[in-house]
Amino acid sequence: MQNLRQQFIAFSVSAGVLKFGEFTTKAGRQSPYFFNAGLFHDGATLGQLAQFYAQTLLDSGIEFDMLFGPAYKGITLASSTAVALAAKGRNTSYAYNRKEAKDHGEGGTIVGARLQGKVVIVDDVISAGTSVRESVDMIRAAGAEPAAVLIALDRMERSGKDGALSANSAVQEVSKEFGIPVISIANLDDLFGYLSSKAGDPALAQFKDKVAAYRTCYGV
Repeated sequence: MQNLRQQFIAFSVSAGVLKFGEFTTKAGRQSPYFFNAGLFHDGATLGQLAQFYAQTLLDSGIEFDMLFGPAYKGITLASSTAVALAAKGRNTSYAYNRKEAKDHGEGGTIVGARLQGKVVIVDDVISAGTSVRESVDMIRAAGAEPAAVLIALDRMERSGKDGALSANSAVQEVSKEFGIPVISIANLDDLFGYLSSKAGDPALAQFKDKVAAYRTCYGV
């Protein structure tokens, strides 16, 4: 599992999805790294990403019946993960939501399989947890059970604005609020481990201390 996590960090860096430098987060923090899953935008990298999602879910031991992808990024992530799971011998149905209800054809806001059984929500990251809350509401309204949230990267940092930081991360708050596990392919510790293993690479070594300082300031 640890090897898979390190492989994912290396893959994200090579794909240009995980970058190091100076970035401003939604919370207004100056972060030394930035992860943008929207940059997995070609067939080869999306296929590899789906393999990481699928293997992480299978390795977790979580019992599940289907996947749900919250609009918009989660749609591609859930569908590609379903393809990867099928290739691994686990044929799994999936569904996703529309932002606006459709008033013709099949109608409604849910597209794909009927929500039923134990449902895993697939997304890229958890920031404020808004999409997870909306997804949980839709899943429960359909009489199904949210089983877990599967994300790519857990930043492991406290939520809230500077000066009013929570004791927990957004991931921890979501897990506590809904009583379900949040599974990540990799997290901030794995990212730091990657930088530590690249200590001899001048291009990356400079960011090790910056990530460590950021983790000290905002980490859980």
